[in-house]
Amino acid sequence: MARERLSDAIVDERVKTLDGFRREGDRLVRRFQFDGFVEAFGFMASVALVAEKLDHHPEWKNVYGKVDVELTTHDAGGITERDFTLAAKMLELARGRGAG
Repeated sequence: MARERLSDAIVDERVKTLDGFRREGDRLVRRFQFDGFVEAFGFMASVALVAEKLDHHPEWKNVYGKVDVELTTHDAGGITERDFTLAAKMLELARGRGAG
């Protein structure tokens, strides 16, 4: 999968298609809210398996039922197709766990 940084115009347009994600500088960010710690941690475990297969790992923080996510491609210096792929998969996995 390409590690080429996407243009600002492309990122700004595509982020609109990712429910709840927003752009902050060179990152896609989102907070996922779950009913509790077990649900949040289960989401993180599921994402970890996908991230490993993609060889693209999120920066994230978990506090009880909240998971704060930041996606960027460090070696490209910004947002790439890999970030959008992982973001879309996160949304799919979160929906399966009833996240808001």
